[in-house]
Amino acid sequence: MTDRPAPVTALLVIDVQSAFVAGDAAVPDATRLLDRVTGLLGRAREAGALVVHLQNDGPAGEPDEPGTPGWELHLPVRTGPAETVIRKSEDDGFEETPLGSVLAAAGVRALAVCGVMSEMCVLATARRALERDYRVVLPHDAHATYDIPAAPDISDVVPAAMASRVAEWALGDEVEIVARAANVDFTAAVTTAKTA
Repeated sequence: MTDRPAPVTALLVIDVQSAFVAGDAAVPDATRLLDRVTGLLGRAREAGALVVHLQNDGPAGEPDEPGTPGWELHLPVRTGPAETVIRKSEDDGFEETPLGSVLAAAGVRALAVCGVMSEMCVLATARRALERDYRVVLPHDAHATYDIPAAPDISDVVPAAMASRVAEWALGDEVEIVARAANVDFTAAVTTAKTA
């Protein structure tokens, strides 16, 4: 863990969709998560960093099925040359999406990742970014997931906070874990990205 990493030039906001952060089906402590993500968004926008909102297209009948209220992004997007939305259907935000080309067009080599779910889309996208030689900063208090249900003869319920911490650990020592989102700083991207 690091106290205050070097600034990054992009913020990936992963699947902060109403199905996961609002109402009775929200991840535990969704209010805290939204507060931290909102803070990251504000600082990234102010610095002129690239902001990419990843929006998951879930299968038919799922809470994040396209076109349903749960699928909608929960936080306002300021679509423009430095902020865009990229839809995806896999955990890895790079898979079959223009994310890599959007980051490249903006000259991004260092990024922060936040959102849901810690052990699924956040982990998969951060891991792929590391594999592509991006510098990745992951604020501990700006990603979340659900409790993992008990499994007979395997384990009791695994609390969401523990699942999130395990997801961080699974990324190895290349990721820069920061305890507080407030300690993540941004700087302007070299160029601006085109809307995907």
